[in-house]
Amino acid sequence: MKNSISLSSGVNRRGLLKCLAWAGTGIVWTVSGGVPRGLGLGEALAAPADGFTFVQISDSHIGFNKDANPDPNGTLRAALDRIAKLPKPPAMLIHTGDVTHLSKPAEFDAAEQIMKDAKFDTHYTPGEHDVMGDDGKQFFERFAKEAKPGGWYSFDQGGVHFVSLCNVLNFEKAKAGGFGAEQLKWLETDLKDRGGSTPVVVFTHVPMWSIYPQWGWATEDAPEALALLKRFGSVTVLNGHIHQVVQKVEGNVRLTTAMSTAFPQPVAGEAPSPGPMKVPAEKLKTVLGIRQIEIVPAAAATVSDITLA
Repeated sequence: MKNSISLSSGVNRRGLLKCLAWAGTGIVWTVSGGVPRGLGLGEALAAPADGFTFVQISDSHIGFNKDANPDPNGTLRAALDRIAKLPKPPAMLIHTGDVTHLSKPAEFDAAEQIMKDAKFDTHYTPGEHDVMGDDGKQFFERFAKEAKPGGWYSFDQGGVHFVSLCNVLNFEKAKAGGFGAEQLKWLETDLKDRGGSTPVVVFTHVPMWSIYPQWGWATEDAPEALALLKRFGSVTVLNGHIHQVVQKVEGNVRLTTAMSTAFPQPVAGEAPSPGPMKVPAEKLKTVLGIRQIEIVPAAAATVSDITLA
């Protein structure tokens, strides 16, 4: 099944549900010829050995213990085990936030140990659950020491410029994501000397477009950030937060949210509020899935979903 999704295109609920891949695996990204291309983990098992490959995981919620998933440690390990079975180890992982559920020291300890055991080079951006109570002090000390004081940083790898943006430090007050003027100024400076042909991958927790602002599924000053990115020929924006995969294409910018490794959330507007969504234990594998995303210049993303049942 292949679909290109943009919520602004009037996709109906049935079409959206068909194009969601729920918790438990990840998205494998490969860069070939300077263009990021997304692969489902299933396709990646048969992928050729060339190209620069990395993996996105998100929303592990270590410390969560409700019915939707009483063992998020186990599902995070399962996702990492699947990644470890790839014939070509990925160059790195990107975790797009909510590593922990309540920012407790024991949760950070458990998450750090699980990720350390997996032995992947991993780059992190925080979710709102990672910065509760201390503005992310524990998170940045453990998972993003390279970040600037406001939580942002960038690096280059495999011919791609990666930018980690932080849009959750004001989440509780604003009830939505936000970058702030200082971070946007830094982004402008960071991108200034980059040629337009440089592939750019941006990763941050809350979606960088208005999926459902009523639930905080938006970043209020994302348009300013996207304006700085539009001159680049290939931009991939990786988000988490909503625990499901939804996509949008704006010119050469491809935006996509990620599935969770912990639990699904309801489709926007299909429940009184966002939050963990329980599925019957015997049906769990029917809502676990892999997603293939192929990004082609000047074209919409092509998406293929396969359940693990």
